Amino acid sequence: MTKGVLLLNLGSPDSTAPLDVYKYLRQFLNDPRVIDYPVIKRKLLVEGIIAPFRASKSAEAYEKVWTDEGSPLLVITARVRQLLDERIDLPVEVGMRYGNPSTQSGIEALLARGVDEIFVIPLYPHYAMSSYETAVAHAQQIVADIAPSTRLVVQPPFYDDPDYIEALVAVAEPHMEDDFDHLLFSYHGIPEHHVEATDPSGCYCLRSDDCCQQKSPAHAFCYRHQCFATTWAFVERAGLSEEDYSISFQSRLGSDPWLKPFTDKVLERLPTQNKKRLVIISPAFVADCLETIEELGMEGREDFLAAGGTDYRLVPCLNEHPKWIDLLERFVADYLDDQLTAGPKTA
Repeated sequence: MTKGVLLLNLGSPDSTAPLDVYKYLRQFLNDPRVIDYPVIKRKLLVEGIIAPFRASKSAEAYEKVWTDEGSPLLVITARVRQLLDERIDLPVEVGMRYGNPSTQSGIEALLARGVDEIFVIPLYPHYAMSSYETAVAHAQQIVADIAPSTRLVVQPPFYDDPDYIEALVAVAEPHMEDDFDHLLFSYHGIPEHHVEATDPSGCYCLRSDDCCQQKSPAHAFCYRHQCFATTWAFVERAGLSEEDYSISFQSRLGSDPWLKPFTDKVLERLPTQNKKRLVIISPAFVADCLETIEELGMEGREDFLAAGGTDYRLVPCLNEHPKWIDLLERFVADYLDDQLTAGPKTA
């Protein structure tokens, strides 16, 4: 078999123009794994309320982070692809779940190079139906439609991989050299019912206060547990104590209950607890994007300082850090050694 590698990420609008942002929001939010309402209700909500009213505001936010080369997420992911391509002997392409370059274009580029087995690396450390699962399912459907004889092998979530943790610590250490009062781990939020929906047992997740601390097969699909596991591994590797850190969740949407505590509320509360010198890190993202640069780096900073904070240090994502490229190269090596034999089943 001729093998190739496909890196999957979320995506960005084609530009900061409100129309392009509107098109992107329509595609993104109409995904039933993102907003899992019945199709008519979802379309009415997304196309009648959310996308039309959020497009201009989101366009303004994208304007703040856009670079001369384009969307930070796309630019960084393209550079990561190039760096990995330089290290391995397999062709490497990129596919975005929403927007361009699309997942289909990445798959077609590999097929055009004679590839008939694709190693898919979702650039999501944690399993969630609105990120990892939808990216994998979308790639699987495209291959089934246009190249059903092509085999896919999928990298599992790597939330507690020691090399991933090592890369996170390496990126964070320069921002932790000076004294700080608190380290906040801010993960992208998801609705609580998404956690329950991916629980294979249907009766474990969120049923007790310590469900994520107990051993359970449900953890293979539990975003909340996996965020905690990343944090625990980081804290142990960095030598931090329990009072040195906390966990929060950002970017909520709509009125459904979402994972708590909310990052914006925590940022307002920490200075009142005499935690005024803050380091904040967002391990759910491997490339800086709107949610890290604008939501945390701009809005979060403003909220924290307005609440009485004095020092706000945002740790960048893994981006192009050598240890991150090392890890991606190792994933490919493990795949070639047949340590990965099939993609993970979805919940």
